[in-house]
Amino acid sequence: MNDRDNLRDCVVLGGGMTGLAAGISSGAPVFEAESSPGGICSSYYVRPNTNQRLKDPPQDGESYRFEIGGGHWIFGGDGIVSRFIRSRVSTKTYKRRSSVFFPDKNLYVPYPLQNHLSYLPERIRINALVEMLTGPKGNSETLSQYLTQNFGETLGDLFFRPFHELYTAGLWASIAPQDSYKSPVNPALAIHGSTATTPSVGYNASFIYPELGLGALAMGMAKECDIHYEKRVVKVDTSAREVVFDDGSTVAYGSLISTLPLNKMLAIAEVTIDQAADPYTSVLVVNLGAIRGQRCPLDHWIYLPKTQAGFHRVGFYDNVDESFLPRPFRGSGDRVSIYVERAYPGGQRPSETEIRAYLDALVHELQAWEFIKQTEVIDPTWIDVAYTWSWPRSIWREEALKRLEEKEIFMVGRYGRWKFQGIAESIRDGLLMGAASRTHREQVKTQLHALAATR
Repeated sequence: MNDRDNLRDCVVLGGGMTGLAAGISSGAPVFEAESSPGGICSSYYVRPNTNQRLKDPPQDGESYRFEIGGGHWIFGGDGIVSRFIRSRVSTKTYKRRSSVFFPDKNLYVPYPLQNHLSYLPERIRINALVEMLTGPKGNSETLSQYLTQNFGETLGDLFFRPFHELYTAGLWASIAPQDSYKSPVNPALAIHGSTATTPSVGYNASFIYPELGLGALAMGMAKECDIHYEKRVVKVDTSAREVVFDDGSTVAYGSLISTLPLNKMLAIAEVTIDQAADPYTSVLVVNLGAIRGQRCPLDHWIYLPKTQAGFHRVGFYDNVDESFLPRPFRGSGDRVSIYVERAYPGGQRPSETEIRAYLDALVHELQAWEFIKQTEVIDPTWIDVAYTWSWPRSIWREEALKRLEEKEIFMVGRYGRWKFQGIAESIRDGLLMGAASRTHREQVKTQLHALAATR
């Protein structure tokens, strides 16, 4: 890196939560592909019986509020990050209400399933406990092996196998185990929960959420940034140290902080890795506003081991907070605001005809369960890189990050570093990366000024 490169600014790519945090702490310009901030965590509004997305809520309050990527609740995070969030928006704290739902039995079992065996028939309960406590343990090479070793064949057949087949779009038998905290293993709680009630456990047993939605947090953070919208990156010239956007404009950089998905960044920067790329799944998120059905649950979200339409999770925005509903219906119990997730193998987007057929099947199934009656809004969004995975013994991620760093491209965030994490952790990582970049640049300036003074 020569003196000319050292004098160039840092640039942040991506105006989601991570990129906004990096922009705030670094002071660097942020370039966002869309016309508003927040990425998959951004909010939008739709009036009943219309299909137009609104960036801002209408004055009369007659609209559903949704999020681009479905319900993203803020869990975990240390005190500093929580204070950062609360200093920008007013938040509420919630205790998780979540279940595994078996539609054919109309049975709800609180999450996590393995800690609430008392809800299941005695034969299943006994077999599951015996297998969990006495089954062979050892190193697991794949997610399917991990689940079988820890939860046994009985719970595997009942829930873990069919759910993960849907959740990973068929990858679960070949990818490495990860995110074990999503399925916590605690034999003592499993034993206790086979005959009694157990406390809520897991990474999201409690969470916070902005009173005016995630969009309010994103907008508040964006106001603290030098952010440029509708700047979709099409190429990063690592030799010329230049970012090229789809509108033909360019920006020079000394270093890049990127929140783009790791696989996309490699392609854009034309960096090749001599390793098979780790896989990912895409998700079609469908937001619905509807008249509430008589059997609509009170859960915040439910996990599903089997559905006719192929979705694996249904979340209920308004069960978290009624502000997701049109103002005239808040407190009435008459409307419901829902998000539904269905996973696909990475990048294999269905056709518009297939999406329409899926939407019909989805609505029909929710109506058959009496979750909803007539729909007022049906709004799908394709999330290309939604969940990231790794092959057993893969070093692709580590090699990719290393190669990019050699070219002064520093990846950060859930997709940039190819690992699952929540909003709070993403904000923290963005703040740390941005602060480190600012410190480094100030040190370089000091060194260059000192060098110039000696010449």
